[in-house]
This record gives sequence, C-alpha cells and structure tokens, in this order.
Amino acid sequence: MTELPQPPNQPPTPSGYGHLPGPPQQGHGFPPPGENPYAQQPAYPPQPPTVSQQPVPPGGPGAPGSGSGMAPKKRPALLIAASVAAVLVLGGVGYVAFSGEDKDPKPVAQEPTDAKPSGSPTVDKGDGNGNGNGSEIPTDLNAGRKPGEDKALWLNTVKMEGPGAGIPAKGLWVVGDAVVKTVDKSVIGYGVSDGKEKWKIDLRTEICGLTGQTSPDGRTVVVVKNADGSNCNQMKLIDLKAGKEGWTKELAMEGLFKTASSTTVTLNGDVFALAWMGGQSAHRLSTGDKLFSDAGPDGCKPMTYAAGNNKMIAVALCMDADRTIEIQDADLNTGKKTWSYRLPKGYQVNAVYSVSPTVIDAGNRDTKERAILVLDEKGQKRNTLSGDGNFLVNCGGSSSSDGLQNCGNSAVDADTVYLAAGDESTGSEIVAFDLGTGKVKWRAKAGDKKVLAPLDAANGRLTAYRAGPLDGAGEIVSFPAGGGAPTTLLKLPSGTSARIESSFLSSQSAAYADGRFFLSVTRLVGDNKDEKLLMAFGK
Repeated sequence: MTELPQPPNQPPTPSGYGHLPGPPQQGHGFPPPGENPYAQQPAYPPQPPTVSQQPVPPGGPGAPGSGSGMAPKKRPALLIAASVAAVLVLGGVGYVAFSGEDKDPKPVAQEPTDAKPSGSPTVDKGDGNGNGNGSEIPTDLNAGRKPGEDKALWLNTVKMEGPGAGIPAKGLWVVGDAVVKTVDKSVIGYGVSDGKEKWKIDLRTEICGLTGQTSPDGRTVVVVKNADGSNCNQMKLIDLKAGKEGWTKELAMEGLFKTASSTTVTLNGDVFALAWMGGQSAHRLSTGDKLFSDAGPDGCKPMTYAAGNNKMIAVALCMDADRTIEIQDADLNTGKKTWSYRLPKGYQVNAVYSVSPTVIDAGNRDTKERAILVLDEKGQKRNTLSGDGNFLVNCGGSSSSDGLQNCGNSAVDADTVYLAAGDESTGSEIVAFDLGTGKVKWRAKAGDKKVLAPLDAANGRLTAYRAGPLDGAGEIVSFPAGGGAPTTLLKLPSGTSARIESSFLSSQSAAYADGRFFLSVTRLVGDNKDEKLLMAFGK
C-alpha cells in the first residue's frame, strides 16, 4: 500500500499504515448534481460523475417465478437513513431520475394497509419499479409467512400527482410512538404500531434542507423555500414528538451568494449549522438566533459543518495556491477552532463517518487514491485504516442529509468503525476496523446474493440489515464484539411481504428502533397511482 502524502505543517505520518485501496466508484463518494451546495466551488468537493442505474450484484438473479415473462428485476441497492434512535446509515446511489413537466403535486390521502386480510388478497406482480405501479397493493401482507418468521405490521401507500422529476420524500425519523416522513411539502407522523396518521404539518412550500439528526427531546430543523420559491432561506423548528411547528426565521445569507436552491443541515443538542453555496452559519435550536458565521475570505474558510456527540467540526477551504482542505474543530457556541488538520494537496473530504471519534473519508480526485483517517482529540492523526476491499461511499444523495454526514455504509462506536464493502452499488460484506490500530478486526460476509449493511453500533456490538436475495426475506442481525455468527433480532417474513420488501426503490431509507424495522422510499413517481411509501415490520 502507498503512504498517504504528508500534508503541510503536520507531524510525521506513523509508518505501517496505508490508504484503503479502491477509490469511490462512479456515483459513490461524490454528490449527485445539485445535491451538494459546494459542488460548483473550486476544488471542493470533486465534480460529481454521472449517476447511473444500479447494476445487478455479482451472480444477480433473474426474474421471479411469476410467469409474467418480464425482464429480470435488478436487486435494489440500499439507502439507510438515520433515526432519532441514533440508527446510522448505509446507502445506494441517490435518486432515480425522471423527466416531464414541472407542476405541483396533488396528494390524495391513503389509509395504511393492515397486515390482516380485509378481503380477497391481490398479488404484487413484482414489476421491478419499486412503487407498486402496475399492480394493486396486497391486502394480506403476511400471506406466505413461514413458522418462526416475524410479521409485516403495516404498509402505507400514497396516491399523488406531481412533476416528471418526481415528488421528494426524504426525511425519516423514529420518535417515541411515531415514525415521521416528509412527503412533498408536508411532515407527517404515523403510529409505529398501526401506521395510522397521527399528525400532519403542511409547510406550504418546498423542503430544501433537512437532517436525520434530532435533539434529545425530538426536535429538528428543516429549511424551506420562501413563498415565491426563489430562495432556500426559511428555517423552521419541527417538534417531531408533539407533531407541531415551532418558530420560523429567515436565514440571513452572508458571503458570495445571497440565494440558494438547497442547504445542508447538521444538528447537535441545542445548536444547528447550515451551509449553502458560498456561506454557512450556526444557530440556537431553541430560538433560531444566530451564534456565528464566517464569511471572510482570508485563511481557511469553513464551508460546511458536521456535528455529533457534543462536538462540531468544520470542513474548510484554504486560500492557498493548492486550495487545500482543512479539518477544524469548532466550538459549538462560537465556532472558534483550537486545532486543525490539513489534508494533502488534491485531497477532498468524501464523508464524515463520525465526529467524536473523528473519522474522515478523503480522496484525491486526480490520482483516485483514497484514505480513511482517524484523528485524536487534539486533531493529530492516530492512523489511516488499512484493509482490502471496495468500501462504499454515498454522500450527497442520502435520504436524511445532503451534506457529508449520514451518508451511508458505515457505523462507528468508541473503538471500531464498520464499513460496507462490495460491488459498486451494494455491500456484500461488512469489515470492522480497530480505530486504535487501523487494522481489520473481523469481516462478515452477507451470503449468496444477499446484501449486508451496518445500521447501528454500540458497546462493541453491531446491528445490521441483511437483505435477502431478489424477492427473498431479509433480517435484522446483531454481531458480537469479536465478530463471528450474528444473532437474529428480527426475521422478516417470506411470501407477499418479501416481494414488497425487495421492490422498494434503490433510493430507499430505513430505520430500526425498539424492535421495529421501517422501510421507506425517498422519492415518489407522482403518476396518480398507488405507490408504496412506508412499511413496518415487528414481532
């Protein structure tokens, strides 16, 4: 392995550690066009490649035995969203692109499909579009469930007419007894046990910035466009537990640009930070009041922030000849730094896997070299992870954030980082790295035609989603600290439920909390037909 180039003004790099082989693949590691507000700034981040349709994983299966004679379905990649229960994320490639005229969606309210039959069940024909179009929604979700398997609790569908580009439905949070989704211009809370609508907030304008993070009491911030849709500058507090809208304040945009089409959001406790092309600021969650901003042209200018575990770091662009990138700690109240780490020339930040401990995925867009760095509490490099595999990165198209966090394919606890590795779209194994040594602790294979992805890590144990082969049932599993055979926490049902599980779009999000597993789409087609929105599994 080659050694990571030595950045300027940094202590010598410890020997024995090299960069991870295998640069991020096309559509992975760099944000899709328009998703990241810094995509047009010089040198940061790298200009994104074209996002392509998901390929079938190695040994990809053919069409299900439906007798329909249709072309084989492609195994969906997975995009897991963070929930309030600190469920971390994995990912596929962002959104499926559509085309057509631009018009406001017209929603038609739908009741959830109960798991028990309410009449003659209809068959999901498995047409591969992930939205249920071309077939009716089954009424008996557990038809074909085998002994010992857990249940599909409910399926929520929606019928909307929208623009050709589709209707966004990115947000997903699990807060108390509600699972919360954004659907177009609304935030909707559904009961976790029955899927029935508990509350709905109509924001009346497009949501252009959100985060999967919440405060301990279940509040979060979304950013919406102004009344005429010309600027993404209206900040709103949302109480996800109470189902109520709080304060609304206009974002005063400093810096080069006074308007933006999107913002990135990160949140820790009572502080949240926003970033848009050319500017950033941090605010108090309880009031919306600004805490700090840095629009100055000198030195290394923070461009975006990442937060978590009572800590915040900035990714800054330096005004030197090489336009290098610097990682800085940032005081939550003032933004002032006490340490910084300068990346080598040409290296950009692909992802922030964790803020505390600080784990950064960096790559060189020219040489295609890549490194995952672990920094200590003083901003010094502990090591660089070293191991074989193609490790997936999917920032910018996440279901819960357009920034560098909640990107996917990873989970981090106090001493271990867990990364998904596989082909260019799906994880066929999970690799656990020791943060203290940078070396591989253990590996876990998904199995034949299956997908394995991290969900959450705590106390040395990893919770993961192991999706089955095409039209096959998946499961939620827990790996022990030393690796080895996992324990099954939730065994998803076979039959009708498995076909629905498998048919969600590649841009899907998920969360596991309190023994329930939730699957959701992040974008609707909006063709005035019933579409799958949100599905729940449990005991």
